[in-house]
Amino acid sequence: MHVVATAGHVDHGKSTLVRALTGQEPDRLAEEARRGLSIELGYCWTDLPGAGEVAFVDVPGHERFLGTTLTGLGPLRVAMLVVAADDPWMPQAAEHLAALDALGVRHGLLVVTRADLADPGPALERARGELAGTSLRDAPSVCVSGRTGAGLDGLRRALVEVLRSVPAPDPDADVRFWVDRRFGVRGTGLVVTGTLAAGTVRPGTLLEVDGEAVRVRGVEALGRARGAVAAPARVALDLGGRAPEALRRGAQLVTPGSVLHAAEVDVRVWPEEVPTRRPVLHVGTDHVEVRARPLGPGLVRLRPSRPVPLRVGDRAVLRDPGSRRVWGVEVLDPLPPPLDRRGAATVRAGVLAGHDGSVADELRRRGVVARGLLRRLGVVGDPPAGTLLAGDLLLSAERVEALRERLVAAVRDAGPAGLAPTAAARILGVDDVGVVSALARPPLRVHGGRVVLGAEDGVPAADRRALELLAADLEADPFAAPTAERLRELGLVGPRLDALVREGRLERAGRGVVLLPGSTDEAVRRLAALEQPFTVAQAREALGTSRRVVLPLLAHLDAAGVTARLPDDRRRTVGVSAARAGRGAS
Repeated sequence: MHVVATAGHVDHGKSTLVRALTGQEPDRLAEEARRGLSIELGYCWTDLPGAGEVAFVDVPGHERFLGTTLTGLGPLRVAMLVVAADDPWMPQAAEHLAALDALGVRHGLLVVTRADLADPGPALERARGELAGTSLRDAPSVCVSGRTGAGLDGLRRALVEVLRSVPAPDPDADVRFWVDRRFGVRGTGLVVTGTLAAGTVRPGTLLEVDGEAVRVRGVEALGRARGAVAAPARVALDLGGRAPEALRRGAQLVTPGSVLHAAEVDVRVWPEEVPTRRPVLHVGTDHVEVRARPLGPGLVRLRPSRPVPLRVGDRAVLRDPGSRRVWGVEVLDPLPPPLDRRGAATVRAGVLAGHDGSVADELRRRGVVARGLLRRLGVVGDPPAGTLLAGDLLLSAERVEALRERLVAAVRDAGPAGLAPTAAARILGVDDVGVVSALARPPLRVHGGRVVLGAEDGVPAADRRALELLAADLEADPFAAPTAERLRELGLVGPRLDALVREGRLERAGRGVVLLPGSTDEAVRRLAALEQPFTVAQAREALGTSRRVVLPLLAHLDAAGVTARLPDDRRRTVGVSAARAGRGAS
């Protein structure tokens, strides 16, 4: 489906043109029929060969209803600007064109109506001059008469070509649906209508509005029920009988967790002049009063009177209700940092100057950003080379280098025992200890549950020294396991000892028995060489150790299935390989 807005001065034939194209009546209110002008948004549709379903949003042309006009134009990206051949260029045509330009609408048509009442040439020439400096400067133009039908076939052909040139949106994108009407239907519940600007809706789709969940019960488009509708489209959604009160005109229904509700937002504005202090921001079908704080040329921070769901790249309009001036707006950052220092606004303007809406740009400005936040910001794409991934966090190469330098210095200052990851995270000023683990690359490593300085072989210097001393202790008597006191002297206790055992640098061969790697295999070989079965005393003599070591060692081998304890307390080996015992030891 395609959705097209009509824009232009009051009484220039917009509704007549839509009626001629669709055979439907866009002015449906009694007041509209009585006064002969559009007050509310009108909706009609038709099928155009070569383009398919086309819905038209007919916006009011009277100056009193500019706010309603912006509601109709906000979510749309295709427009027909209508001017009359028998009238001069009028103020509301200029306002509507300024709004379309502010919204960045590039796809559209210039339509000169009432060609049966006057020569359309002068009106066309003037209008083309007005379009020359706007986003619609390349729009094709046609001259028609809605009353006689002259030129309508050419209009249809031109419109089809325009619609074919519009890039197709991603049907799998997050849903963004702008509400412009809500009403109750007996036996159904609440129904909302509006423009589906992104994504796909179907019965059963779960959405949210202002953080409250709502489930779609039914979908209707262009007068009939649908199994699914993809953007862009005019859609009515059946939301049942328990929909949130937040569902007003201007509300935005979105995929849960996909949009930020901005309490402040940094934007680019054009023309590059300072807006009034309290303009009105029109975004989608919503409008809200904002406070405007200049940051630099063409850059402004807006503080809306209530949070507004926004994403990077959103286009909107700022309007001064007094002078009726409008400014175009592009959202740069819906989650900006506070400006709490002298000169902060100038610094912020410099940061925003090169904004391009990419992942690389977000990382450049934030240093660390969660992938979930990138989604809510509306920033998609692959991170640049050198980006570090830590859980859900992305860290820029520059931030990684700075944090690693600080972490190495902090671990060095902490001494051989290193730092607990939580302490390291606190020192670095990060909330996620996963960042610390991701930064722990040589010469850093996580060992025994702590961040320590390692060496080329991956063993921290303190651990290497302890292992060297233990090896010296056991060189002559490999089964003379160190006492608990000796292990404490060496620092081989707790998580540090557990880590060395897991890494295979030491073996646990029973409760309180710590030996060098391979010792369990050697013990099994020596015991298998004894006359079977053997006593504890024979085992102690074969291993050259004490009862303090041999008793837990034999219990360990019993549990590993390498030896079997008999009723008379003697043991025998049972033919299980030494390798199995070694695995049990580790």
